[in-house]
Amino acid sequence: MSMTEKAGRRFADLDLWSTPDILEALWGGQARAVSACLATLPALSAAVDAAAARLGGTGRLIYAGAGSSAVLAALDGLELPGTFGFPLDRIELVLAGIGDLRRGFDGAVEDAGDAGADAVRALGPTPSDIVIGVSASGRSAFTVGALDAARHAGAQTVAIASNPDCPLLRAAGHPLFVDSGEEVIAGSTRLAAGTAQKLLLNLFSTALMVRLGHVHGNLMVNVQVNNAKLRARALDMLCRITGADAHRAAQALTDCDGALKPAALVLLRGLAPAAALAALARAGGNLRRALGE
Repeated sequence: MSMTEKAGRRFADLDLWSTPDILEALWGGQARAVSACLATLPALSAAVDAAAARLGGTGRLIYAGAGSSAVLAALDGLELPGTFGFPLDRIELVLAGIGDLRRGFDGAVEDAGDAGADAVRALGPTPSDIVIGVSASGRSAFTVGALDAARHAGAQTVAIASNPDCPLLRAAGHPLFVDSGEEVIAGSTRLAAGTAQKLLLNLFSTALMVRLGHVHGNLMVNVQVNNAKLRARALDMLCRITGADAHRAAQALTDCDGALKPAALVLLRGLAPAAALAALARAGGNLRRALGE
């Protein structure tokens, strides 16, 4: 029996415990899962650097999963356009049995390895693509099939699982095993294993966005300014980067249609907005490089 399915004896009478004790046990499971992620950082670092070298300006991030893992994978991918400006058309979701989320998942699809492989092949993966498969048990046939097809097409494959030497980890070029341990509630991998998955996905995609130049210093300079809150955030970052007052920064941001990086070049290098965009393009979208730093 895998660790994610094991029923721990110490929690056998959980339903008889007081609510504070139940919550403390659940918190402890989550805390252990977070701590377990530390051991994966060397392998995670290698996966990030390899992905940054491949992805370039055309590669896609393709997320594959089933059940709760699929929802966590989708959440990670769908946050990237708004937060880091990564193009939505370069994000693909290969999710087993998910239609209307309110109706849950079609569990039978998770067992269909051919379905996962066919879904990935339909996307026409290339060596510039990164395919990330997530499964707590590491035995989801759908997700394993997806990674197998991606690897055979030459794409970079990354797997996150909480059981060692499982099929999903064996299918990946960059296997990330996180020993999240037995669950407080047996088989409920949305708990500790799910927490570990969310953390590793977050670490992977965030570090990748840093390597791709979507972060300047520790500021998310590719934020999409589509509401008042985000405009205020972009304005504050622009003032920090350039030292300009709020009035000049606001005007530059308006002249650049809300794009922070060209606005910074307008203020720091005296470029016109079109010239700032051209300078950024020559620098591969990297503001530090465009500034000559």
